[in-house]
Amino acid sequence: MKARDVAVQGVLAGVALVAAFLVWQREPSRAPGEVTVEDAQASALDRIRYDEEARFVELFRDPQDRDTVWVRLGSKPAKPEVGPGTTDGGVARPGPGDAGMDAGALATVDTDAGTPASPAPVPPPRELRGNDVAQKLFARFAPLRAQRDLGVLDDTKLNEIGLAKTERGLTLTFDGTPRTFRLAAPASGWGAPYLQRTSDGHVFLLGPAQLTDLEAAASRLVDRRLHTFDVDGFDRVVITTGTTSRAFVASGKPPGAVQLSPVDAPATPDDFARNWHDRLWRLTPVDFLGRGEAPPGLAPTPAFRVEYQRGGKTVGELSMAKASDNSWYARTEFTPGWARMGGGLELLAEDAVKLTAPR
Repeated sequence: MKARDVAVQGVLAGVALVAAFLVWQREPSRAPGEVTVEDAQASALDRIRYDEEARFVELFRDPQDRDTVWVRLGSKPAKPEVGPGTTDGGVARPGPGDAGMDAGALATVDTDAGTPASPAPVPPPRELRGNDVAQKLFARFAPLRAQRDLGVLDDTKLNEIGLAKTERGLTLTFDGTPRTFRLAAPASGWGAPYLQRTSDGHVFLLGPAQLTDLEAAASRLVDRRLHTFDVDGFDRVVITTGTTSRAFVASGKPPGAVQLSPVDAPATPDDFARNWHDRLWRLTPVDFLGRGEAPPGLAPTPAFRVEYQRGGKTVGELSMAKASDNSWYARTEFTPGWARMGGGLELLAEDAVKLTAPR
């Protein structure tokens, strides 16, 4: 190849790289009529909070790991019920037949009838690791765009579209500064929601699917994996029950089961161990507990533990323990806390004891 040809190819390669960089940096194309509500870069977005009357959802980046999005699910205290003979605060007031009661009599009214019972305590919010959907959703809010800018509406119109008394809200925090919005669904119950920017009162029409994932955050945004590796990600499995352990050589390719052989007889597959591990590997959590959340009366030591190794190094682990309510919980190197499993795991624990029994 001639030197001139090499130079031409080098120039073309450089032009291609510059073009690719410009395309990557270019702002995504907008839909016709689309407007910008908050013009900010995705890197500046710290937190998204979606509020409803009884619950809230937050998506936020971990300060120690900006590449990971966490989902925070929380409930709000129940509001006191307002009924006949009570004020909004739930304090008893005289009814129509109580006109002759004096102040002293009012002071001795039985408060049990007019004062609502103390609301049930609100459980602390649950923090869970977000999945790929949560990662993509987070980026869609910066910059925040809407279908249309409806301008500043009068009180009559705000009441008509549901923004006057709504309890739904959206808060976006950019570089530590919150930007707040009010939300209202269309009167028909479907279609694009209304968004009011509280800083200037402007009302926008959001995209119809902008809030869908936030409304169903518990099912759509939580990472439900126990491990990030597959069956070809480890070459040894160590099973432990109590103080007894037994190691197996592992080999497998997804989506098949892992073949296990005792380390002292690697050419002799153990079908019992393979079937046991296949049942364990295919278990699906019923519910995930958040960071720092403890199961009720969990056993002090796991019923069994599995360690996954590759090249002599630990790549993952799973501990299975039983709680005082007879529920089984698992914890791995990836889960933020304990995950509640389905029933019928007693046999799995019993077979783990058989697998680790001295030979």
